[in-house]
Amino acid sequence: MRPAPLLLLAAALLTSCQQAGNKTIGVVPKGANHVFWLTVKAGAEKAAAESGYTVEWNAPALEIDAKRQQDIVESMVNRKLAGIALAPVDKKALVNIVDRANTAGIPTVIYDSDVDTPNRLSYIATDNKEGGRLAARRIGELLGGKGKVGVIGFMPGSASTMEREDGFVEEIKAKFPNIQLLGVQFGMADRAKAMAVTENLMTAHPDLAALFADNESSSSGAVQALKSRANRAVKLVAFDASDALVTDLKDGWIDSLVLQDPYRMGYDSVKAITSKLGGVAPSARQDLPATLATRDDLAAGRVSKQLLPGFVQVSGAH
Repeated sequence: MRPAPLLLLAAALLTSCQQAGNKTIGVVPKGANHVFWLTVKAGAEKAAAESGYTVEWNAPALEIDAKRQQDIVESMVNRKLAGIALAPVDKKALVNIVDRANTAGIPTVIYDSDVDTPNRLSYIATDNKEGGRLAARRIGELLGGKGKVGVIGFMPGSASTMEREDGFVEEIKAKFPNIQLLGVQFGMADRAKAMAVTENLMTAHPDLAALFADNESSSSGAVQALKSRANRAVKLVAFDASDALVTDLKDGWIDSLVLQDPYRMGYDSVKAITSKLGGVAPSARQDLPATLATRDDLAAGRVSKQLLPGFVQVSGAH
């Protein structure tokens, strides 16, 4: 027996009212432990509060756990949250759940790292290729255009770090053809593993001249490897910042840091969702600039906004 048309209409209206009444936006980073993600959270909460929404923050314990991230987002879709902001661990593994959110009418913003589906409201991230190019130009200049260079990467399948690696390699090949690239060694979001692969690289290539580490955990592992061998000869250009990495920059273990703006990433991602819920479509893509910071930039206070984005912007407004 078919349900009466009036019953179907009532059920549809009930579902619509449930969605309209939900004032929670899910924000799902790749992980929860790094200061980068906590700063994203601060920006997201600020944007949500401005529009009368709250943030449900949930993350995998490990930044390589795509299955756990799928389960988190699936729960948010099933509960019909008002919107979802997601930083996918893997650009392919999260496709189905992003498509499901789209089908369910839940505005979904992808931030930090892209996903292989067009079914998203907006993509908001650092211009990662340009971040890789910044690192390449710095290393090329430091080495005078020649020497052996290694890359300590995050993990295969992560769109953001793959773009950084691609930008780095393309720029080196285009502008510094006499630099010998030794390929990418992956730290798999594990500082100890990043340290180990860096030590192996130094053992295999005693004349290693420079390293590019393309995320916070890779950078932390690489600098620990240099410290463990008291090796100040290898020039390290690192991506992202933490208190420890900033100290290592001050102390000369790191030559320079490529910095992002995670507070703005979180703020703008949630703002795109609340704009859509308010009837205004946001831009489909937003590239945030990367900044290369040296010790001199640090001393002059030129990068305080990027190094302490949560504190600077929460107190001074976005």
